[in-house]
Amino acid sequence: MRVAVSGDEGFIAHYLKDQLGDDCQILTPEIINDSDMLPAILASCNTIVHLNGHPPDQSMARSDQEVLRLMRDNARVILKSVQAHQGIHLILVGSLRVHPNPRREDEFYSSESSLTPRDVAAEGQLWVEESALEHAMDTHPVTILRTANVQGVSPNDSEGHGVVHHLCREASFGFFNVPGTGEEVKDMIHVTDLVRIIECVMQKPPPTREMLAVGRGQGVRMNELAEIISGETGAAPQYNSRPGDEVWGIVDGWEMSQRVEIKPEVSIQEIIQEAIENI
Repeated sequence: MRVAVSGDEGFIAHYLKDQLGDDCQILTPEIINDSDMLPAILASCNTIVHLNGHPPDQSMARSDQEVLRLMRDNARVILKSVQAHQGIHLILVGSLRVHPNPRREDEFYSSESSLTPRDVAAEGQLWVEESALEHAMDTHPVTILRTANVQGVSPNDSEGHGVVHHLCREASFGFFNVPGTGEEVKDMIHVTDLVRIIECVMQKPPPTREMLAVGRGQGVRMNELAEIISGETGAAPQYNSRPGDEVWGIVDGWEMSQRVEIKPEVSIQEIIQEAIENI
């Protein structure tokens, strides 16, 4: 199975490449903009994974109005290429930021969750998803994956990604700021588990289209997370009553288990330990 990966942000794509090896082709901007090279590569591909949850230019703020245009323009080339090649399974990997925070503690993120993009980048993500679904059919199946906060270390520059790495970086100064009151719950998933789930979805494309919220299917309260980090580092947590634009809530683990046969294996404790060691 040949897989092409676009929207490379130097993190998830690297883990996909490591997992799939020579069967994975990273679509660099040079390849995407080459009208001869891109069709030649896609002619041998069964799947395109488009990383769709962030601005193409990582230096841009998610609220920058220019982000919407850039996300549309970048995705148009991929969407047009998919339509030109029969048998390609398009997997769009985005974030849960297209959903509002749950109103109740027992409310989960699922394929049925309401849609309210939280920022311009989330608007761009949703535009790409809706455009792809318009053309989904049995010869061009589409999978939408919306992920909880992804944790891990980028192989190319050792940069830590995700809320745990952010808190641990701050803890190295003797204190760290915890968003919210501490009572809020966050779901998170390690990048290696996410890649295993993406690979599982590749093996069994949907008949036409599907949407799936991806996470560990279990949450951790921020005050509990802060206590673990404080115990490991000796740093003092400081709580901010204004949670900002953080994504709270838990992914529907039952729905996820009905689609993929594997479960996330990396624990919260292991994620924290990796973050501390990375610092």
